[in-house]
Amino acid sequence: MGKIKLENIRVYAYHGCLKEESIVGSDYRVDVLLHCDLKKASHSDDLAHTVDYVHINRLVKEEMKIPSKLLEHVAKRILDRIFCELSEVMRAKVSVSKINPPIDGDVEMVTVSLKEKRTA
Repeated sequence: MGKIKLENIRVYAYHGCLKEESIVGSDYRVDVLLHCDLKKASHSDDLAHTVDYVHINRLVKEEMKIPSKLLEHVAKRILDRIFCELSEVMRAKVSVSKINPPIDGDVEMVTVSLKEKRTA
């Protein structure tokens, strides 16, 4: 088993419960950690034998374009796409962070993390 990590995928999106958030938008950070068998790819040096991180980056950006009220909902949609489209992935963790959230206080970011494993 090996790991593939995509860290700090930067996206501008329109998520949030406040009406202003869906109009103005804000900066987000997405981190993805995948657990998959990398043995074949480590020997073959063939992209077809691994998880293409370009694919992961694209699906994250596509899901982030769809406005949601909750970061939990966005993270779950990303996880669902990963397991639907990438059969090599056995476990995954997705963290979605809102940079400078509109809350009363000096908070750099708020992060929601979800993880799942493939069943059967």
